[in-house]
Amino acid sequence: MIRFMRDSCLRRLGGLFSLAAVLLAAGGIVSGAYAQELRAKTAPTVVFMTDFGVMDDSVALCKGVMYSIAPELRIVDLTHQVTPYSILDGARFLYGATPYFPAGTVFVAVIDPGVGSTRRAVVVKSKRGQYFVLPDNGLMTLVQDRDGIEAAREITNRDWMIGSALSSTFHGRDIFSPVAAHVARGEDWTKAGSPLSVNTLVRLNLAASRLEDQGLKGEVMATDGPYGNLVTNIRGEDFLKLGYGHGQSVHVTLGKREMNIPFVQTFSDVPLKKPLLYIDSRGHVGLAVNQASFAAIYEVTPPMRIFISRAGK
Repeated sequence: MIRFMRDSCLRRLGGLFSLAAVLLAAGGIVSGAYAQELRAKTAPTVVFMTDFGVMDDSVALCKGVMYSIAPELRIVDLTHQVTPYSILDGARFLYGATPYFPAGTVFVAVIDPGVGSTRRAVVVKSKRGQYFVLPDNGLMTLVQDRDGIEAAREITNRDWMIGSALSSTFHGRDIFSPVAAHVARGEDWTKAGSPLSVNTLVRLNLAASRLEDQGLKGEVMATDGPYGNLVTNIRGEDFLKLGYGHGQSVHVTLGKREMNIPFVQTFSDVPLKKPLLYIDSRGHVGLAVNQASFAAIYEVTPPMRIFISRAGK
C-alpha cells in the first residue's frame, strides 16, 4: 500500500514538473527577462528546400556541412520533392512557408538549373527579418512581392565556402549550405560578399491576376502535390468580389474548356469524383475533384490561363 501511494505521488509530481517545464519554455510563468534568456538559447533554425529528392545522399551531405559548422542548428526540411528544375514551384513553396517562421530564420533553397553558370549565388534579407540563401534565379519573386526585401549580397567570401576546388555542379553542398550555417549561427551576414542592388535580383515573369468588368483573369500555376488539385494565382478576396456565395455554380474557362463548377468550402461538399472550386489553405482559388485528380481528368498542364466570369454573367 505504501509503495502504491509513493508511486502515485511520483507520477503526479512528474506530471506537474512536465507542465511546469512546458510553461517555462513558453515564458508563461517566468519573468520577462528569463523568458528572453530561454528564447535566446533556442537553436537557430534553417529551413531547407531542394529538388534533390531523397534517393541518394545529396540532402544528407548538405546537412552534414551545416552541422559541421554549427552543431546546434535545427534543420527543418521544407521539401526535397520540388518538381525538378521548377523555380516557380520553389518560389511558391517559399511564399507559403515563410509566414509560419519567425524573424531570423534562414531559408536555404537549392532549385538551381543554372548551377555552375554565370548566375549569382546570393543571400537576401527580407523586410520580415528572414534570410534566404539561394541562387539568384527568381526564387525570391513571390516573397519579394509580399514581404519586400531589405538588402542582398552576392556570395563571394571563399572563407564561407568549403573545398579548395569548388564543384561546378554541387553548390548546394559547397556554397549554399556553409553560408546558411554561418548566417544561422549569428555571424554578420553582410560578410557573405559584396552588396547587390535589390532591383538587380532576377525575377520570374509572372502575370498578376486581373479583375475586369466581365470577371477575373488569372493563371493556373501548379498542381497541389500528389492530389492533382489546381493552384492558381487568384486571391480568394478578389474572387469574392465577383459576387459568388457557397453553393453557387461558377462559370470557369480553363484554356479553351468552359465549365460550370460549384463554389464550396471543402472537398466533401460535392459527391465523389465531382469537381469543385474552393479557396485553398493559402488563400487562393483552387480547383479540385473530390478524391480524384482534376489535372488528370481534365488534362490540365500548368501554366494555363483561367478566366472566372462574374456571377450572373
